Amino acid sequence: MLIGEKERLSGELVELANKYGKNRSALLPILQAVMEKYHHISDVAMQEIADLLEIHPVEVYSVVTFYSFLKPERSGNFKIRLCKTISCDMQGKEKIKNVLENELGIKFGETTKDGRFSLEWVNCLGMCDQGPAMLVNYKVYTNLTAGKVKQIIDECRSEFTSHAVQKEG
Repeated sequence: MLIGEKERLSGELVELANKYGKNRSALLPILQAVMEKYHHISDVAMQEIADLLEIHPVEVYSVVTFYSFLKPERSGNFKIRLCKTISCDMQGKEKIKNVLENELGIKFGETTKDGRFSLEWVNCLGMCDQGPAMLVNYKVYTNLTAGKVKQIIDECRSEFTSHAVQKEG
């Protein structure tokens, strides 16, 4: 991490601490905000957060590695989480898994080379009556079919492209 990047991160973390507080109860919201922006929580960020909240870095690391929605390694801009419960299994989860892996060219637990997509399992989305179900970032999709999955991926690709164009312009 470059010095300028570290200073920018430090400034952003101070702003988050001012927003959420400088105590242990602010840890999770700060980590969620960092994850949302950077798609991972770096060692540098964990150390800075520990210093800000006056807690041990191991405590920050343990929270990051405990929660499945927080990651120390980079994940894709679109985190696709497929429900792996028995209900979704009975409703065709395996077919949806295969479509996702074929469309994206990766296996579950991996991120595409361009950094756009990550595939992950999730234990339950609470949509057992509408399976198979998946979560793309924070949006739930239910009653999935191969066609729906391909359409969702195309929409994500279009959204990513339009955001990239807006940043350049």
